[in-house]
Amino acid sequence: MRYKQVILIRKDIKLPAGKACVQAAHASVEAVLKSDKDVIKAWRSEGMPKIVVKVKDEKELLLYYQKAKDAGLTAALIADAGKTVIAPGTKTCVGIGPDEEKKIDQISGTLPLL
Repeated sequence: MRYKQVILIRKDIKLPAGKACVQAAHASVEAVLKSDKDVIKAWRSEGMPKIVVKVKDEKELLLYYQKAKDAGLTAALIADAGKTVIAPGTKTCVGIGPDEEKKIDQISGTLPLL
C-alpha cells in the first residue's frame, strides 16, 4: 500500500516563498501529530511522500478541508498568528494525511501542483 500527505496552499494571498514554506510545514506537522501511529510508521518507511498543491482562495481551501474530514481523513487547517506579513487568523493552508494515496487522491487528486 502506498501512503502520502498533501498540503493545500491558498494562492490569492500571495505569500512570499519563505512564508508559504513555513505555513506548509505547519500544516504537515499538525496533520502528522493528529494521525494514527501505524499510518505514520508506514508512511515514514516509504520516505514520507508529500505533494503541495494550490487552491484559489479561502472558500476552496475550506471546501477541500471539509471534504477530507467527511472522507475520514486526518486534516489540519492552519490559521496564521499574524506576526509577520498577513493578518492574524488568516487561513493559509491545509494538511491532509498521511494516509493511503488512493484515499487522498479522491479528494485532492485534480488540484494543480504549486
